[in-house]
Amino acid sequence: MPSRLLAPEHTPASVVEFEHGGATLVAETFGVGERPFVLLHGIGMGRSVYLDFVHRLKGRVIALDLPGFGEAPEPERTLTMQRHADLVAAFLRSTGESGVVAIGHSMGSQIAAELANRHPGVVDGVVLAGPTVNSAARSIGAQAAYLLWDLIGERPIVLWRGAREYLRGGPHLIRKIRATVVHDAKEAYSRIRLPTLVLRGESDPLAPVTWCRDIVAAIPDAELHEIDGHGHSTLISDSGHATALVQGFAARL
Repeated sequence: MPSRLLAPEHTPASVVEFEHGGATLVAETFGVGERPFVLLHGIGMGRSVYLDFVHRLKGRVIALDLPGFGEAPEPERTLTMQRHADLVAAFLRSTGESGVVAIGHSMGSQIAAELANRHPGVVDGVVLAGPTVNSAARSIGAQAAYLLWDLIGERPIVLWRGAREYLRGGPHLIRKIRATVVHDAKEAYSRIRLPTLVLRGESDPLAPVTWCRDIVAAIPDAELHEIDGHGHSTLISDSGHATALVQGFAARL
């Protein structure tokens, strides 16, 4: 099926739908700048939960709702991490983007890795924020338990935005979590051959420090930074520290 950009009626010019291969994403662009940042959200989330981060980041930010999340329609079949990456790459090519900094949070880190590996001509640098799925906990039960554990200490705004987006994620959420768990994230991260910034909150149970150190050790040009006072929601609220690290990383590319 051919790709196409759709401009829904009464929708701001900066928001578009893009369809490719039977799946549709929604993209919203903020700010201006030569090098684009592309924001890939976590499981059950959507672009709206990252407004704090998007508004702090200086430059042009393309925030996505991936198929079946946020405002993007549910696809007929749940996408693998590889198919997500191919869809994002098709969208970026359709708009002539290059030199992208791919910022992935949680599940988005897995997609960012596949985007860098499968479409290196599009991406210049990768940010893995709270990268999943830890090889020691590759099960739906373990991931759900860690998410619950992390939410206990989160700020009210994270709980509110997260709950809203999980409800919008629809009845296939377990199927979507399964797609992240069956994906060999460790192998995907180890194949990245682009400058990479790994971020984790100091109390993030889904991205333990040993796991993040293993990721950094496997990538030739990678660095790890821990953010005090944060769990898994590194980019969602009070994101000033994360924004500064991402900004500095992009400036060095």
